[in-house]
Amino acid sequence: MKNQVIDFVITWVDGSDPIWFQEKQKIFKKAVGAVDTDDRSERYRDWGILKYLFRSIEKFAPWVNNVYFVTCGHLPEWLNTECSKLQIVSHKDFIPQKYLPTFNSHPIEWNFHRIKNLSEHFVYFNDDIFLLQPIEPTDFFRDGKPVDMLALQPDVANVEDTVMPYIYLNNTMLLAKYFDKRENMKKQPGAYFHIGYPPMYFGYNLLEMAFPRFTGFYTVHGPSPLKKETYRFFWEKEEELLDGVCSHPFRHKDDVSQYVLREYQKLSGDFVPRNTHKLCKYFNLKPENPELVKAIAKQTAKCICINDSNFEIPYEHVKRELNDAFSKLFPQKSKFCSIFRGGNLSASILALRYRNVLIF
Repeated sequence: MKNQVIDFVITWVDGSDPIWFQEKQKIFKKAVGAVDTDDRSERYRDWGILKYLFRSIEKFAPWVNNVYFVTCGHLPEWLNTECSKLQIVSHKDFIPQKYLPTFNSHPIEWNFHRIKNLSEHFVYFNDDIFLLQPIEPTDFFRDGKPVDMLALQPDVANVEDTVMPYIYLNNTMLLAKYFDKRENMKKQPGAYFHIGYPPMYFGYNLLEMAFPRFTGFYTVHGPSPLKKETYRFFWEKEEELLDGVCSHPFRHKDDVSQYVLREYQKLSGDFVPRNTHKLCKYFNLKPENPELVKAIAKQTAKCICINDSNFEIPYEHVKRELNDAFSKLFPQKSKFCSIFRGGNLSASILALRYRNVLIF
C-alpha cells in the first residue's frame, strides 16, 4: 500500500509535577481495592529525555504524518505547540469523562481510537522509545498489515508483583475466547515459525505445540503498530470488560492491556511476521548502563526501548548519564522544540488551560 498515512502516538506524564502528584495521591487513597493496584514511582518517573524522542523522529522518520502527544494536561516547557506536525491531545479530548482522572495507562491506551483525526494505521510509542537509525513506514506496516512477531511464552507467577502477572494471564484468557491454539497454529504455521524469528522464540513456539491451550504470549516491547478497527472490534465485543478496566484509576490486577490488540491482530493473521528484535533493542535501567550508552553512541539498532523497572537506581546519576548520551547523538533542536530560551510561553499557557479543565 503506497503512500499509506501513518501517525505516531506518544504518551507522557511528568511525575515531578507537584499538582499532578497531589491529585494522584488523593485519588489513590479513595481507590477501591488499592492493595491490588500498581502505583510504583517508576511508572511515572521522568528522565528529562523526551525531547530526544522528538529529535529522533524528525531526523529518522520525517515521513510521519502527525505526532499525537497525549498527556493529562501538563506539557514540557520546551515543546513547540505551533509545530505543524504536532497534535496535542489531553485525556479529556478522547477518554470518556466517567473514566477521568486516570493514572492508569490502560484506560488511555484502550481509547486511542477515539482521538480525533488519528489515522486508521498508527504506531504507539511510549515515552521510553527512541529512534537511532532511519526508519521506514514498512518497518511498521506492509500492505496495510502490521509488522510484528508472534511468540508464545508461558506466563510466570511472580509473588513480588501483585498486579502484572494477573494482567498477562487476563490477556491470555481473553484471547483464548476467540482462538483455539492448535487450530490457529495449523491455520498459519508461518506466523509461528517464521525463519527470521530469534532462535529462542522460534524454539518456544515449537515447544508450545505440546500444550493444547495458550500458556501466554511474549510481550514485544517497542513501537506498537495498531489499527483502529481492532479497537472497534473489542469495544463492540467486550464493552463490559473494557468499561471495568477503564474505570480503574490505577493499574489493577483485573485489567487487560493494549497488548491484547497486538496479539489479536497476529492471531487473526492480519500481520506480516518479522524479527522485531532487529527493529528494537530493549534495555532495563540499572545503576550503571554502559551497554545502553554504547548502543546510543554506536546506533546499534533502529530504535531502543529504555524500561524504568528499578526503584533503587541512583536517579540523578542515571538521568545525567542518559542525557549526556542522547545530547551527543542529537545536538540540534528539532521543529518540535521551541527556539526560545527559558521555555515556551504558549506551551505553559496551554498546559494551564488543559489542567484547569481536566483535572480540577
